[in-house]
Amino acid sequence: MGTDDAHLKLGHAGEGAARRYLEARDYRFIEANWHCASGELDLVMQDGDEIVFIEVKTRRGDASGRASEAITRAKTRKLLKTGEWYVARHPRYADAIWRCDIVAITLGWNGAVDSIEHFENAIVSG
Repeated sequence: MGTDDAHLKLGHAGEGAARRYLEARDYRFIEANWHCASGELDLVMQDGDEIVFIEVKTRRGDASGRASEAITRAKTRKLLKTGEWYVARHPRYADAIWRCDIVAITLGWNGAVDSIEHFENAIVSG
């Protein structure tokens, strides 16, 4: 398996873990991996009346830094812009309050989830 395949597999594992974690907390899944010209939303969920765009960061162990530290200023701007695109493309959410959360997943070398950190409303300006 190439590096890109391993990275993709790790990302999908993290997104699955994040979705299960959020659904256990009564978030409702809307869709995953939504793309537009501005970027991609890993997960789109609903928390009560709010639409939540989830950026999932997954790491295997802490050797390369914590997953939550991987959000750059450029990435925050891109996520906010992508959230605006999403709401514009989905008229049923035009009046909904929306926010961007980060879910940071750390997997052990055996693939099991070591930790999950959820940062609500983590991205408020770029």
